[in-house]
Amino acid sequence: MKFNIKGSFSIIAVSCVAFVLSSCVSYKKVPYFQNADQVNLSASRGIHDARIMPKDVLSISVTTPDKEVSSQFNQLVYNTLSSSSRAVATAGGSMMPYTVGADGNINFPIVGKINVQGLTRRECEDKIAGLVKPYLSSDINPVVVVEFQSYTVTVLGEVARPGAFNVNSEKYSVLQALGAAGDMTIYGMRDNVLLIREDAKGEKTTHRLDLNDANVIKSPYFYLQQNDVVYVQPNKAKAKNSDIGSSTSLWFSATSILISLTSLMYNILKK
Repeated sequence: MKFNIKGSFSIIAVSCVAFVLSSCVSYKKVPYFQNADQVNLSASRGIHDARIMPKDVLSISVTTPDKEVSSQFNQLVYNTLSSSSRAVATAGGSMMPYTVGADGNINFPIVGKINVQGLTRRECEDKIAGLVKPYLSSDINPVVVVEFQSYTVTVLGEVARPGAFNVNSEKYSVLQALGAAGDMTIYGMRDNVLLIREDAKGEKTTHRLDLNDANVIKSPYFYLQQNDVVYVQPNKAKAKNSDIGSSTSLWFSATSILISLTSLMYNILKK
């Protein structure tokens, strides 16, 4: 039987080209916000305000014209330098953090328990100012500043640097979280990002985000909240690659050698 080297080489070449072309088809799922020019984002206007949840850590300061009066509401934490005989407090104490309890309360000096769960930072400031006011002279209006010290967002799956990230901003989007994690790898499914969220009662819900679609910016889940988990699922190409064992690798190596030999023989016989 006569072996048709030219025909065999052509089949192999066509197969390789088909494989390359099939790999390129998935590019359409790689860019973010592919329809950004066609989407009306006016509905996304507005400032996102984080809501206080149990286990949040807050920094709270009260300021009045009288520093002595203000100090009653401002608990400071001092670093200490210890020696063999005594401990000495260093200057420049920092504000004591307030951890929101499971019941949504904080224990504030003089005032006592204050429920802050579900409030924005500004709403919390107004509430505390109103509760502090009765303890001051009628002509004094206290200035209250509430800040989130930090909260955690976790990013897992097909990203460059998965991990838990401390967030110091109230407005933190899923894109910022992915940026902190080094962005998705080429194998990440941009049209099916999973968000796992826990509410104030500990109940967990899941939500899917399509980052190929610019409409995601209008989603109520575009901005993250405390303790959110973002999971980037691997695409089919990555799943298939994970199934490649030593025998499959050997098969690819043998195929590569066969293609090289076929090409060499074809070039020799063509002369």
